[in-house]
Amino acid sequence: MSKKILVTGGTGFIGSHTCCLLLEEGYELVVIDDFSNSSPEVVSKIKEITKRDFKFYEGDVKDKALLRKIFKTEKIDAVIHFAGYKAVGESVKEPLKYYRNNLDTTLSLLEVMEEFQCKKFVFSSSATVYGSPKSLPIKEDFPLSTTNPYGTTKLIIEGILKDLYQADPTWSVAILRYFNPIGAHPSGLLGENPNGIPNNLMPYIVKVATKELEILNVFGDDYDTKDGTGVRDYIHVMDLAMGHVKAIEKVFKENKLDCYNLGTGEGYSVLEIVQAFEKANHIQVPYRIVERRSGDIAACYADPTYAYEELGFKAEKGIEEMCRDAYHYIEVSKQENK
Repeated sequence: MSKKILVTGGTGFIGSHTCCLLLEEGYELVVIDDFSNSSPEVVSKIKEITKRDFKFYEGDVKDKALLRKIFKTEKIDAVIHFAGYKAVGESVKEPLKYYRNNLDTTLSLLEVMEEFQCKKFVFSSSATVYGSPKSLPIKEDFPLSTTNPYGTTKLIIEGILKDLYQADPTWSVAILRYFNPIGAHPSGLLGENPNGIPNNLMPYIVKVATKELEILNVFGDDYDTKDGTGVRDYIHVMDLAMGHVKAIEKVFKENKLDCYNLGTGEGYSVLEIVQAFEKANHIQVPYRIVERRSGDIAACYADPTYAYEELGFKAEKGIEEMCRDAYHYIEVSKQENK
């Protein structure tokens, strides 16, 4: 019998791509989302791509009554937890909103999982838990610290999970520390299209390329990097989604708690991404240099060796493919909306 996975925040950017791969790998899915950062049509897009059906519940993961109903009805085997607010800049402005939402959703979920003796858990963490790293590339055993409330919520949750495992080693937990996911599903049916001015670089570039926004603001050109702009480890969202499939396989195989970097091991600067995007899509992206953002660090990229050794995970897709897929998604969306 195939395993049944509950995916919280499953219609978000990373969640939706992961749902596609899980369905294609033969898992049964139950998805819960409140559409606070996505839209209902994502549910039908996932079904269209995979030609498979799944149960969907609209609601908030903080709602324990709803969670109990799901666990009682669906007989869940494991959980992948994506649900949470994720904008670094907004978290600096509204820290209480971030602490309340990200901690409450996770605590409610873990409490209900414990009630139903469902103890296999994959958590969406972030490379922000490394703060401003002393050296590069970043390994999983580096000291942890944060530079913004969003990152702090991830670090607190990692601590909660470690304490939970310490108290009860029958839990099996994979903590996935993402670097910078970009790109989109190759079909062009799923991708990243946030409302308003995006917090992340790639959707911002795309909105400038499509003339929805006039110019790209590049935050700072005086960092200690090759061209002065921030350097990040960009990973294709489909590669990242495959990391979750590997993590689910791992939590079913053995009871342990471990952390894994999901990145490519390559660092690209903001300007290198702009150039790669222009080259991949034959389009100009005008930009201007503005002041640094608070909470941003100069450079951040992964050492992905441990994820390869333990999960068999390796990112396959290059930077031009990431840029091409991100733009293709917006082009397809425009055709659909005509």
